[in-house]
Amino acid sequence: MHHLSTGIGKPLLLIHGLGGSWRSWTPVLGPLAARRQVIAVDLPGFGETPPLPGEVSIATLADATCDFLKARHLIGVDAVGSSMGARLVLELARRGAIGATVSLDPGGFWQGWERSFFHRSIGLSIKLVRLLQPAMPWITGNAFGRTLLLSQLSARPWALPGDLALMEMRSYAQSPSFDPLLRSLVFGPEQRGAAAGSTPGPITIGWGRQDRVCLPRQAARALQRFPGARLHWFERCGHFPHWDQPEQAARLILEATGDAVRKPATASPHSNTATATATPQEGVNT
Repeated sequence: MHHLSTGIGKPLLLIHGLGGSWRSWTPVLGPLAARRQVIAVDLPGFGETPPLPGEVSIATLADATCDFLKARHLIGVDAVGSSMGARLVLELARRGAIGATVSLDPGGFWQGWERSFFHRSIGLSIKLVRLLQPAMPWITGNAFGRTLLLSQLSARPWALPGDLALMEMRSYAQSPSFDPLLRSLVFGPEQRGAAAGSTPGPITIGWGRQDRVCLPRQAARALQRFPGARLHWFERCGHFPHWDQPEQAARLILEATGDAVRKPATASPHSNTATATATPQEGVNT
């Protein structure tokens, strides 16, 4: 599994979302690597890692990631995931393979029409991204083009670095596992939960208030399946907190993974942090 290793200190695993690569984490690599040894992977079928020979699903990607961790004596490593990778780290936590877990806008908690909304919107988007590849340097190279192209993913697409946007759009178009994994995410089994206290480390779930991919209302369901998890809301933020709010995302990651035995305190009603001990709808923007 191709990966970037940078920084010094306690290892920290980063797992990208559907279609992405380790480069998706570029906005937060600096502050994270200043405190931790960051290991940012390309999952099978994405970035520079060859695809799996058979089924592509959360289960098989989790198997491959566990093999990667075992081979490098990293079982129990703290881990952060984004989008599909955020669901993957929840699965790894459920299996007991990782320590402190940060899950940023995880997929897989949709219901009813939200499932078809996700499938159709992402399916149409990837077709457009592939069609526009010849013009992608120009589109991502100016604020107007980024706004038109990336409003589904970002609350502030005009402010994103052009090189980051170009790398991500290239990665989406070139990933051989994008389509089969998308089908598996939509039509495959739902994410299983974990009882409170059954995972090796604490779980923190972060969600952008303006997420147009995994709607904010889905955060309540994530908390129901992972009781005891802490929920952190990112204001003025879309599907990728490490893009729209990189400083806040880096702080949350470092704080949430800094002490695996720390029990997070219940937030005040006016803060943007809550715990799953609240009622399912408390603190959730529906």
